Amino acid sequence: MAKIKIRQVKSSIKRPQNQKRTLEALGLRGIGQEVEHDTTPNILGMIEKVKHLVSTTEA
Repeated sequence: MAKIKIRQVKSSIKRPQNQKRTLEALGLRGIGQEVEHDTTPNILGMIEKVKHLVSTTEA
């Protein structure tokens, strides 16, 4: 299955609680942190919720 790299580029401070929880569920806890996930509909939906806080690249 394809992989996707997700990097947090903006802070979660002053963001709604659901966006903070989405970042945490993705495994992101701070600016500059990068994680790798399989490209599944669940993960893509989570990325869509916080697309303004993260950047993505194909792994």
